Amino acid sequence: MNTPQDPRIAANSATNPDPITGAPGAHPLATGAVVGGLAGKGVAEAIDPTKEDAYWRENFRSRHYVNQGATYDDYGPAYGFGVESASRHPGRSFDDAELELSRQWTTRTGTSTLGWNQAKDAARDAWDRLNQPH
Repeated sequence: MNTPQDPRIAANSATNPDPITGAPGAHPLATGAVVGGLAGKGVAEAIDPTKEDAYWRENFRSRHYVNQGATYDDYGPAYGFGVESASRHPGRSFDDAELELSRQWTTRTGTSTLGWNQAKDAARDAWDRLNQPH
C-alpha cells in the first residue's frame, strides 16, 4: 500500500540539508544528484562539498595567493565556486572555462571581498583538486 509521505520529510528531502549546519543544498546527496546527472555516478560520489569546505578552511592560509591577514570569509566563496564549477563542467579545463567563470563570479561572491583576479587562483585550486587523479 502506498501511503502519503509526511510533508515535513518531503520538504526536508527536497532541500537535502547539510547534516551539521542544516544549510539547504549543502549535503553531498544534493550535489550527487546534480553532478550525477551531468558527469556520471563516479564523479558525483567523489564530490562532497562539506568535506571540500573543511579541507580549504584548514589549508587556505598555506596557499601562495592568499593575502596576509585575509580570512576564510574572503577565500571560502572562491573555493566553493571552484568546486561547484568543476562539477558543472566535467572534462573541461579551468583555462577553457575561465572567461565564463569570471563573468559568473560577480553574482557568486557571497561574503568574499575579492574580485575575480584575486579569487580565480582559489577557484582554480579547488577545481584542480577535484580533477587530479586519485
